[in-house]
Amino acid sequence: MSAAEGRPDPGTERDGCTVPGERTVPISIVRLDPGLPLPSYARALDAGADLHATEDVDLAPGERQLVGTGIALAIPPGTAAFVHPRSGLAAREGLSIVNSPGTVDAGYRGEVKVCLINTDQHRTIRIRRGDRIAQLVIQPVVRAAFLEVADLPASERGTDGHGSTGTRSSARQENA
Repeated sequence: MSAAEGRPDPGTERDGCTVPGERTVPISIVRLDPGLPLPSYARALDAGADLHATEDVDLAPGERQLVGTGIALAIPPGTAAFVHPRSGLAAREGLSIVNSPGTVDAGYRGEVKVCLINTDQHRTIRIRRGDRIAQLVIQPVVRAAFLEVADLPASERGTDGHGSTGTRSSARQENA
């Protein structure tokens, strides 16, 4: 089946590594900033393509700022793009994304921007133009058909939530 149809290919060759049955989806992209690279995958099996900052930014502790990536996308219907933090920047610097993951809907045609936040309580984070600041992950979307009902069907979990499986009462019930 063809990649243009967004279906599994027999295998995709990337960085000398064939990924059997990998699904590819063509994404039309406009480079709004010709001085920056297009999104790219650092390694053959990576799910996220790196996004780059269009400007220099100094984020003080607790500060947030919307930073452009210099690209606009046409995402096919039935898919969406999700902007995730880069794990290394989060671990080393405390850099994260406020609305993580950020959602880029198929109908949006403007510049992809990232709402970055400095979670470090003591240090300013310095971002330079061209730095990799986030990852773009393309995923299929399933739309819900919401049906209002008077009651929900019973389930084993019921209304237990927010860490309920880690509580002592849950552990006693599981061991009983």
